[in-house]
Amino acid sequence: MRKYFSGEKWSYMLYTISHPMDGYYWIRHAERGSVPLAVLMVVLFSVCFTANRLLASFVVNDINPRAVDILYELGGVLAFYLLLCVSNWCVTCLMNGEGRMKDIIIAVGYGTVPITMVLLLSTLISQFIADDEQAFYTLLLAAGIAYGVIMILIGIMQIHNYTLGKTLITLFLTFVALLIIVFLILLLTNLLGMVYNFFRSVYTEIIFRT
Repeated sequence: MRKYFSGEKWSYMLYTISHPMDGYYWIRHAERGSVPLAVLMVVLFSVCFTANRLLASFVVNDINPRAVDILYELGGVLAFYLLLCVSNWCVTCLMNGEGRMKDIIIAVGYGTVPITMVLLLSTLISQFIADDEQAFYTLLLAAGIAYGVIMILIGIMQIHNYTLGKTLITLFLTFVALLIIVFLILLLTNLLGMVYNFFRSVYTEIIFRT
């Protein structure tokens, strides 16, 4: 496990953040990325996202802390991350994508790092800004999110060897596939619930009659 979190992996992740085109290319063709490290980055993103919602100054944050469930939000982020990677893999398999599942996991995971860093910074800055300085906070968040999205876009483009146009189409289809998967999961869950209730009612009826 140590090799997945070695200093080389950390330094290459930082290199990928500053040089996404080259970084993602060698992640695909030279195995220089780390899946566990990418997942860890998503977990840290979830923690920082929740911390921002809980700790950001009241000047920029009107969320009730009691309405924030840390474990629920962590599970939601990880579930969305998994569904996004699976959906992209399904779509790109049909569109001659060269990336593997592990490459997609790394590309998306590394793309959350700039957003995580900006969430931490903006949470700290929010403690010192006045009411008329909210624009700086919003601009900082928007810049971090934009860079993270651009990183993910470049990552998907590089690992699958797509053009920009095909990458955009692929991402659109990825979200369509994600919605379909969620619908099927909800449908299956509802069906299993109905089957369970049916057998439970049969069992209850048998117990009462005997």
